[in-house]
Amino acid sequence: MLKKLLLAIAAIAATMGIAFAQVDVNKADQAALDTVKGIGPAKSKAILDERAKGEFKDWSDFESRVKGVGEKNAMKLSEAGLQINGKSRDGAAAKVAAAPKDTAKK
Repeated sequence: MLKKLLLAIAAIAATMGIAFAQVDVNKADQAALDTVKGIGPAKSKAILDERAKGEFKDWSDFESRVKGVGEKNAMKLSEAGLQINGKSRDGAAAKVAAAPKDTAKK
């Protein structure tokens, strides 16, 4: 029940524009990881299982330890806001949430 509630809160937060927040893979809980586009419950569990064996040193370490995450997928995750030790993957373009347009008439 608590997991479902946390997942619902994370989904709502993501749709409100928080989806572009930076999430550090070595500090985030499952709900925070699930807010990153491209990471679902199964992938976040795999990440947490590997992190339990020791923190990720860098992107190369992350790619080699988490099944299903290669260079291309790691690039997409980094662009979606995932970081390792506060760093995005080299070569990943950081996406910035666009500011809402002011539609008020003056």
